Amino acid sequence: MAGPGRIATGNPTTQNPSADITVSGRITDATTNEALAGCSVVVKGTTRGTTADANGNYQIAVPNGNSVLVFGFIGFVSQEIPVGNQTTINVSLKASASELAQVVVIGYGSASKKDMTGSVKSIKSAEFNKGIINSPEQLLQGKVAGVNVTSASGEPGGQQNITIRGPGGVRTGSTPLFVLDGIALDNSSTGGATNPLNFLNPQDIESIDVLKDASATAIYGARGANGVVLITTKKGKAGFSNFTLSSSLGISNLTRPLAVFSPDEYRRQVPAVGGVLEDFKGNTDWQKEVTRTAQTWNHNLSFGGGTDKLTYYGSLGVQNQEGIVKNSRMSRYTGRINVSQKLLEDRLNLDVNLTASYTYNQRPPTDNPTSSAVTILGAAISANPTLPAYDSNGDPYKYLSGTNPLITLNLEKDQTTINRVVGNISPSFKITKDLVYKLNLGVDNSNSMRDLQSLPSLVPQQDGRLETIYRINRNILVENYFTYTLARQDHNLTALLGHSYQKIYVQERSSSINKFPISPIEPIYNPGLGQDLTLANNKPTGFAIENELQSFFGRVNYHYKDKYLATATVRADGSSKFGANNKYGIFPSFSLGWRLSEESFLKAGPFSDLKLRAGWGRTGNQEIPSKITQALFTSQVSASTSYPLAATGAYPAGTSYTRLANPDIQWEVSNQTDLGLDFGLFKGALTGSVDYFRKVSNNILLEVIPSDPVQPAGTFWTNVPDMTITNQGLELDLNYRYASLNGFRFDIGGNITFIDNIVNNSPYTVIPSGSASGSGLTSATINGYINGQPIGTFFLKNFIGLDDKGISKFQDADGDGIITDKDRIAAGSALPTKQFNLNSNIAYKGFDLAINFNGVSGNNLYDNTANANFYKLRLSKGLNTTAEAIQYPNESINNSAPVSTRYLKNGSFFRLNNLTLGYNLDPKLIGMKRWISGIRLSATGQNLFVITKYDGYDPEVNTDRTINGILSYGIDYLSYPKARTFVFGLNLTF
Repeated sequence: MAGPGRIATGNPTTQNPSADITVSGRITDATTNEALAGCSVVVKGTTRGTTADANGNYQIAVPNGNSVLVFGFIGFVSQEIPVGNQTTINVSLKASASELAQVVVIGYGSASKKDMTGSVKSIKSAEFNKGIINSPEQLLQGKVAGVNVTSASGEPGGQQNITIRGPGGVRTGSTPLFVLDGIALDNSSTGGATNPLNFLNPQDIESIDVLKDASATAIYGARGANGVVLITTKKGKAGFSNFTLSSSLGISNLTRPLAVFSPDEYRRQVPAVGGVLEDFKGNTDWQKEVTRTAQTWNHNLSFGGGTDKLTYYGSLGVQNQEGIVKNSRMSRYTGRINVSQKLLEDRLNLDVNLTASYTYNQRPPTDNPTSSAVTILGAAISANPTLPAYDSNGDPYKYLSGTNPLITLNLEKDQTTINRVVGNISPSFKITKDLVYKLNLGVDNSNSMRDLQSLPSLVPQQDGRLETIYRINRNILVENYFTYTLARQDHNLTALLGHSYQKIYVQERSSSINKFPISPIEPIYNPGLGQDLTLANNKPTGFAIENELQSFFGRVNYHYKDKYLATATVRADGSSKFGANNKYGIFPSFSLGWRLSEESFLKAGPFSDLKLRAGWGRTGNQEIPSKITQALFTSQVSASTSYPLAATGAYPAGTSYTRLANPDIQWEVSNQTDLGLDFGLFKGALTGSVDYFRKVSNNILLEVIPSDPVQPAGTFWTNVPDMTITNQGLELDLNYRYASLNGFRFDIGGNITFIDNIVNNSPYTVIPSGSASGSGLTSATINGYINGQPIGTFFLKNFIGLDDKGISKFQDADGDGIITDKDRIAAGSALPTKQFNLNSNIAYKGFDLAINFNGVSGNNLYDNTANANFYKLRLSKGLNTTAEAIQYPNESINNSAPVSTRYLKNGSFFRLNNLTLGYNLDPKLIGMKRWISGIRLSATGQNLFVITKYDGYDPEVNTDRTINGILSYGIDYLSYPKARTFVFGLNLTF
């Protein structure tokens, strides 16, 4: 423990030693002299404590002069100072080797930052993005090099796409493994079409640690190929208690409406292209009519504290978010309790973490499978702007030439309720001073109900329908592991050995009913009003899946003289998803580190830290459908499932194969190499890291067409041994901190990632991954996997202009004189080749300003919205378009608009993602110091501006246009628009 640092002593006191003594002072960083707001001050051996305010000032009453004050702050060396006869104690805390002692969670344990040999990035709660946050991915967007977070939709609770160092599979997805307080979460949907991580209150999260390379992720073996995200929730702190109340109001508006023709422009353009104008004398902005100024209320209450033996943290949270498209919203109610108890003379430590949540999502009819109605956004951008929105009574106007989008909003409903409980109990017992046994019992259980309702109506005519989908997700985890620690002079060793068993159960069933009478009672509340009960139209459906994973794992960390570092990991995973001949896979990793800054020849140099890292590891991927290794049969009688025994007559009944068994299917494997350099200069003021990585995925799991034409099934699953998907690139992360003696603090940081992706040795010319939507376009391939090209490559006919008749011309790529699908070309990828992020924090006394920018480049987007809606023929028929439809004056109104490079656009952007201005108000100024220890006011702007050439709603988009389970990339089709949001917040600490 370091000495007391600089101490300024006030006048001696002659108070009665039995009376309380008030001690005050200021706590600062010994290196930068900046205030350490939030630093804890505790009277040793008691529960009496306080925290420093925004200026580092504190005040505490101590029993007598024999008391000892303990000053502690994350990333700094704690100090213990006897009070004696002092009434003023100013303390300067020393940083723990320029934050190198910062604790990083690494899976089944933790380590100090300076001892890490793998590529790991830790983001603490103070660094999180601010504003309206629905899921953990949004907290770290732009904060970690190599991690690309795409908010694919502006919908409340919408899906977030996250990739770590690029996607590496075909049908296995690219989502990393999320681990919450030691529980590995199942990535499957918990119901509806929203993000399964929405159940977690961002206010409860203390830190997020991202494991990027295989030397770090191999401890999770079969599920580590796409990286691992470790989420740690807040815990209570011994020595003092606190109570925090926070509230915020968010105001959201549509940021970038599509530039469809105004009513006056529409009146000019329809006749100009040869159409017959129907002018209803209205002036309607339909996008404005179906959207709104939305409000979001967020209220959180938390409390925590404890003693040396028992600490606790609890919270309650409520968020009510309206979407900017009418009839869309998300409500979330969460509760959390974390408790840690020490027993048996501190040999037994019991940790309990429990969260319960209720979420409600209402979605507009954007993709309602129960309705033939066009989507709301599609209707809004295409509707005749001369049509009035409302009639003389203020009701949505009913007209014969189409459907008023406002009527569709009232008729269609998609709502989902989800109840989810996640908890674990983790007792650890110190067998000896060096050996600790830990048990982790975890349960993640969710139940959801999704209702898809269409109300009956005369105009437009529809009978009404209700479909209800019930879903259960249950995830049970049992882990046992031992940790052995040895410290002998120059040698430090930590060894881990454990076993894990996880069982995941998913069940879904649905029911439906048709033909409801027009009634004030919605079908959701009385399904018995439905009159069509036939099985032909309402056949119940459902499925159940059970997956098991058993694992044995071990890890050894060794440090010599705090200079030379080595880590070795191995995990053996057995999964019920794979064949009898390949139940288990072995996933090893090795990494080395050399702290050059500890060598004598660099001790006097400019580096406060300089470390070389090198690692190699193997991880796996098991995210494939269950039971595909087993045979499947059917007794259905049809031309495709039965074999004729005679030239004429009915097919005979019987049982036949629909899928052959394949006991040889095994893990998809990723081999990854990482070379890294961590450095710190100017006493830690400038820090950063550089990483080169190369990840090669092979044994690709793929559903292929059998070579033998006599097969019971048209496709079967297998490992393609020669096919590879390679991601390689360079990451650069820099951060600079400055603090002056007058309280001004400034830091600026950023990261950039250069990444290349390539597919080799695919058995197909193209594996389709994204399909088009819209009249005449449905199911047309847009992009896929092509040899020698990145994932998400657009495979399109190349538009080269118009002929003399105004008809589209396309490149004859194969030179045969005929334009066919064989003339499609690789026209760029949806994956960015560069990702860049910039963030800065400025503080002076009670004020602080945080700014976060993010962007990508080198990628393309396919504007399926324009392809399906904005061409001259539609304008001539009275449907509204943008100026893109009349880009070519000589284009014929009979020209079709097939999928082609005509609608392929640059997807690069640079966004001011987040800006927060805050002020920490001293409660003394309003006479509340006695009751309130801290007051914070803040204003946050989200999505304030974006610089891009893309003319759709937003360039950060990825509509799900999956083909046969293969994920699509970079397709924009009537995506829910992103909002510009302003959030005003108040935080009170008691």
